[in-house]
Amino acid sequence: MKKIEKRAALCLVLAGFLAAGLALFLFRFAADGSHWASSPFNRHLYNSEGALISGTVLDRNGDMLSTVQDGKRVYTNGKTRRKATLHVVGDPYGNISTGALSAFAQELTGYTLLGGAYGAEKGSDLYLTIDAGLNETAYEALNGKKGTVAVYNYKTGEVLCLVSAPSYDPRSIPQDLETNEKYEGAYLNRFLSSTFPPGSVFKTVTLAAALEQLPDLEERTWTCEGSAQIGGGMVTCTAAHGEQTISEALANSCNVVFGQLAAELGGDTLNRYVEKAGLTDSYSVSGISTAKGSFDLKGVADNDLAWAGVGQYHDSVNPCSLMVYMGAIANGGKAAVPCLIQKVDRPGLPDLPQFTRSTGRLLNRETADKIADMMVNNVSAAYGTKRFPDMDLGAKSGTAQVGADQKPHAWFAGFLRDEEHPYAFVVLVENGGSGAEVAGTVASKVLKAAVQ
Repeated sequence: MKKIEKRAALCLVLAGFLAAGLALFLFRFAADGSHWASSPFNRHLYNSEGALISGTVLDRNGDMLSTVQDGKRVYTNGKTRRKATLHVVGDPYGNISTGALSAFAQELTGYTLLGGAYGAEKGSDLYLTIDAGLNETAYEALNGKKGTVAVYNYKTGEVLCLVSAPSYDPRSIPQDLETNEKYEGAYLNRFLSSTFPPGSVFKTVTLAAALEQLPDLEERTWTCEGSAQIGGGMVTCTAAHGEQTISEALANSCNVVFGQLAAELGGDTLNRYVEKAGLTDSYSVSGISTAKGSFDLKGVADNDLAWAGVGQYHDSVNPCSLMVYMGAIANGGKAAVPCLIQKVDRPGLPDLPQFTRSTGRLLNRETADKIADMMVNNVSAAYGTKRFPDMDLGAKSGTAQVGADQKPHAWFAGFLRDEEHPYAFVVLVENGGSGAEVAGTVASKVLKAAVQ
C-alpha cells in the first residue's frame, strides 16, 4: 500500500511539473511568439541571404517603398528616394536594426497569436507615417553632409520626415560600404540612436530653469562685452552684444548671459530641469528605443557649469528627444510621443488602430508659452522671416564645438505654431559650421515642402 502511495505522489509531482512547464510555454508563446515567428531563422519568411520576404512597406500616401517579388526583397524606383528612406525602411539584411524590415517584422509578416504568420510574399501592408517626397527634399537639402533631419506632428506623434546620412542605395549596395570613410556610420540611424553635443539649442533648457527660479529675470538686463570671467576661466561670445534683455540674449545666443545664468542657478537645478525636459530619458518610437542624452553637473566648477549652460562642456542630446522638447514648448509643456506606424493592413482582418501617447509635463505651461514667444522672436530678430515665408515659426540655432581641428556641428530646431501644421523639427549637420546658416537653410527647404 505504501509503495502505491509513493508512486501516486511521484505521479502528482510529475504532473505538477508538466502543468507548470505547459503554463510557462503558453506564457512564452503568447509573449514571444511574434519574435519566434519573425526570427531570421524562419526560412518560410526569410530567403537564403537573410532578407525578409514577407510584407510591403508603404509611406503615408500609399507609395510603395519596399515589397517582395519572386522571393526577393525589392525597393521603390528612384535612387534618391531609396537613399532618403533607407533608415526608416531598412536594408535587406537587417544591418539597420531600427528600419521597418527589422523593427516591424512582426507587423510585416502579419503574425497573429492564433493564425501565426502568413508566410512568404503574403504578409501585411505596413503604412509608415513618413512622406517619402518630404524625405527626398530633406536628403537633398543635406547635400551629401552627414547628419539627420526630422519633422513630426507634436499633437498626433506622426513622424512625417526622418532622414539619416550618410546613406546608400539598397538596390545597389556599394562594395566598399564597410571600408569607405564616406559611408562611416551608414548603418546608424542618427535621429534615433545617436547623441551629440547640443551647442546653443540647449539654452532653451537653461532659459526654462531661469524663468522659473529667478523671479526678476524678465526685468533684468545684462551687458556683454564679448567675454566674461565666470569662475576660474573665461566664457567667450561671438560678438560684444552690449546691453540686452533675456529675450534679446536668446536671439543673440549670448554665451555670456547664459553662462552667468547657469552659474547662478547651480548644477543641481540644471540637472533637474534637463531631466524634466526628457533629454536624459529614452523614448519608445513605435517600440524602437531612442538613445539617452547625458548631463551631470554634480560638483562641477562654475566655469564648466557656465559652458554646460550654453550647451558645451560634456552635454549630449539625442535629436529625437530634442525634437519632442521643441514640440512641448509649442504645445503648452506636453507633446505627443513620436510614432512611425500609421496603420497595418492585414489580409482579411481590420486595420490595427494606432494610439497617440503623450509625454509627461516637460515644462510648465506658462514657461512653455514664454519660451515659445521668445523663439518666435528669434526668427524675426536673428534668422530672417523671408527664409520662412508665411510661417509662425519658433526656432533656436546651435553651433556645437567638437574639437579644435574640426568644424562645429550645426543645429536648427523649433516648431510651427499652426493648427493645420503643428510640426516640430530638428536638423543636425555634422561638422557643418554655423547652425543658423547651414542647418537653418536645410530647415527652410524642408519646412516649405512640409507646409505645401
